[in-house]
Amino acid sequence: MGLFGINRDIGIDLGTASVLVYIRGKGIALKEPSVVAFDKNTNRTLAVGEEAKSMIGRTPGNIIAKRPMMDGVISDYDVTEVMLKYFIRKAYGSKGWGKPRVVVCIPCDATEVERRAVRDAALNAGARKVYLIEEPVAAAIGAGLDITKPSGHMVIDIGGGTTDIAVISLGGMVVRSSIKVAGNKFDEAIVKYIRKNHKIMIGERSAEDLKINIGCAYRRNEDISMDIRGRDLISGLPKNILVTSEEIREALEETITAIAECAHSVLEITPPELAADISDKGILMTGGGSLLWGLDKFIQELTMVPVKVAEDPISCVALGTGKSLLELDKLEELTGSNV
Repeated sequence: MGLFGINRDIGIDLGTASVLVYIRGKGIALKEPSVVAFDKNTNRTLAVGEEAKSMIGRTPGNIIAKRPMMDGVISDYDVTEVMLKYFIRKAYGSKGWGKPRVVVCIPCDATEVERRAVRDAALNAGARKVYLIEEPVAAAIGAGLDITKPSGHMVIDIGGGTTDIAVISLGGMVVRSSIKVAGNKFDEAIVKYIRKNHKIMIGERSAEDLKINIGCAYRRNEDISMDIRGRDLISGLPKNILVTSEEIREALEETITAIAECAHSVLEITPPELAADISDKGILMTGGGSLLWGLDKFIQELTMVPVKVAEDPISCVALGTGKSLLELDKLEELTGSNV
């Protein structure tokens, strides 16, 4: 049937930090940062995705590199629409893509207004019909959990803007919570720490490099370090400093504690039978934020429940939307998406 037949349905993990597009029958076709660069004088889009991200912090006054998603929801509707159109076209290539049915992920605590904004943006980007699926449910499906049985599964999905925590049974969320503490807040915490303790100003890309390369949530047996360049707040000149993993652990302590405490509070209000299931199976962590070294151990110590990181945590939500494409009629019943 080709692209105009059964394979044209697509799943989109519309994240604060990145967007993943899954094409039915093809798999994950695209993964790029959710950033758009445009000229504010002419309102012309200059770059989207990886190219736009490389412009952050390096643009002249008339060019703005912007993230249209904040805390997992749309903060700039028009820019999100431009970004979605671009990514869908890029994922399909030059052969054309008709008007696909689209499944889009949303945070589990998204309001009706936020849900409507996502639906409208996808419809205006070219979708024929839009279905919404909550991120923890998609993450669980993508990680290979069978959520259709009357048995409890707990998922912690740490993205760029939000951490979604849910207990899932019989295909739905029994208990859920969402906090606006995730990967971007990790980066902000590192920027603040370096500024306060080293009197150096670094950008968000440098903070992200520190987080990925030497970041940790748990004290390492052997401290590792990394050179980073920033602007000296006293002299105003560029300066190199050596930052240790223990410093990054200190910088992140408050944010990771907020996530662990949220997981603890979800467990506290989970029905006893499901809590027993979770105690046996453990908690599953997904999303890019779950890759922070030692975070699983940190949450395990606070909740007293085994914690494991999914095999491919970054792709779990996108893979889950892809698998849900096979059950679109059932998804329509669950979500009531008759758009």
